[in-house]
Amino acid sequence: QVQLEESGGGLVQAGGSLRLSCAASGGTISSYNMGWFRQAPGKGREFAAAIAWNGGSTLYADSVKGRFTITRDNAKNTVYLQMNSLKPEDTAVYYCVRTLRWPPSSNMGAWGKGTLVTVSS
Repeated sequence: QVQLEESGGGLVQAGGSLRLSCAASGGTISSYNMGWFRQAPGKGREFAAAIAWNGGSTLYADSVKGRFTITRDNAKNTVYLQMNSLKPEDTAVYYCVRTLRWPPSSNMGAWGKGTLVTVSS
């Protein structure tokens, strides 16, 4: 059974950058679409970004478009989320998901436990 582990979260000032990683073990990501979702305090889980199994397509939520970039390295079994120009409203727990569904949805796939990103103003 695949396990996904997110890392790279932390505290950053507004305007700063972070790079999140999601490493898979016990299974491959190479045949799967990968996504990042986030959940802010007191809110539901929302889609942030996704990348197709072969890297040929990407999707972004309007709120992160132009600031976040999702990439994948199938050889390393890892997906990344580069987050630039961070805003306080980006504060959330960020989760990665492995799924056959495109675009990814919040109720399907294999999920990690999340990594907390806090952006101070």
